[in-house]
Amino acid sequence: MTLLQGLAPVLAPHTRLIVLGSFPSVASLQAQQYYAHPRNHFWPILSALWEVDLRALPYAERLAVVRERGLGIWDVYASCRREGSLDSAIEQACPNDLAGLPQRAPALQALAHNGGESARAMAITRGLGRAVYRLPSTSPANASWSFERKLAAWKAVFEQHDLA
Repeated sequence: MTLLQGLAPVLAPHTRLIVLGSFPSVASLQAQQYYAHPRNHFWPILSALWEVDLRALPYAERLAVVRERGLGIWDVYASCRREGSLDSAIEQACPNDLAGLPQRAPALQALAHNGGESARAMAITRGLGRAVYRLPSTSPANASWSFERKLAAWKAVFEQHDLA
């Protein structure tokens, strides 16, 4: 297995909430875009929360909206070895510098882990002195949660930080 490299963080100095995934899917790595799998609920959830169809926008414009609204996007792993896209297949993961997030995003209020594998890093993120949440994964592999149930959970966190 080759060593896979993750994506750069999407941050701004005024970022208030950062959503942390685990590591980009095969589709995301190929497209060099966060949450590129067509069945991932990440962009549909943000679209519903913000009442704008982000999926209709070019990726660079989506990221501009994300930054403008105070949201950041990153992953807990900078690199890993993995066959396919499942988190359970991640091996030899190298973490991103999560401890450095407050310096990169001085207005940071909270971090939200997108799914269980990302939530393994909660020991690190809780040490940052910010609110930390575990959100249901937006991955199509998380079929036990309906879109509506995921949306409600995400909305509750976004509302607490004036992002919804």
